[in-house]
Parts: sequence; structure tokens; C-alpha cells
Amino acid sequence: MQHLDISEITTETQTPTLRESVQSSLETYFKTLDGQPASDVYQMVLTEVEAPLFEAVMRYTKDNQTRASELLGLNRGTLRKKLKQYDLL
Repeated sequence: MQHLDISEITTETQTPTLRESVQSSLETYFKTLDGQPASDVYQMVLTEVEAPLFEAVMRYTKDNQTRASELLGLNRGTLRKKLKQYDLL
């Protein structure tokens, strides 16, 4: 099975890569802090990325948790835990 490198996906309008979008969003986030302290940025980013990731994968697999766990490379139990965490079950 050939794996798709997300960086190879292009469109006519050159949509930013996920990496570029995250980097841009974080730069904006830090600018808007305007010197205020930040904390738990790692957890904030994980939460912001994981929830839509699981939503999209579950839609793609038509809520088939076995297929979703295989697609994500996660144990099915871990997937269920994450789906509960984000109220997607």
C-alpha cells in the first residue's frame, strides 16, 4: 500500500499545507498575546487539531471505528477514548 505524503497534495490555488496553517495560526496566537503569558500551548494545539481530525475520519469511515482506528494507526480502545473525550460517541 502506498502512503500519501500530505505535502504532495496541491491544488490550482496552492492551498497552504496543514503544517503551514498550524504555523501561521500559532504565530497569530502569540502575536495576539501581546506580552501576556501563555501556558499549556501543547495541549491547546492537540485539542484544536485532534477534534476535527477525529470528526473528519469518522465521517470518512461512516462511523466505522475499526476502519477509523486502522486509518489513524491507533488501537481501537484509544480511538474510543478519544471519541469520548471530544464527545463524538
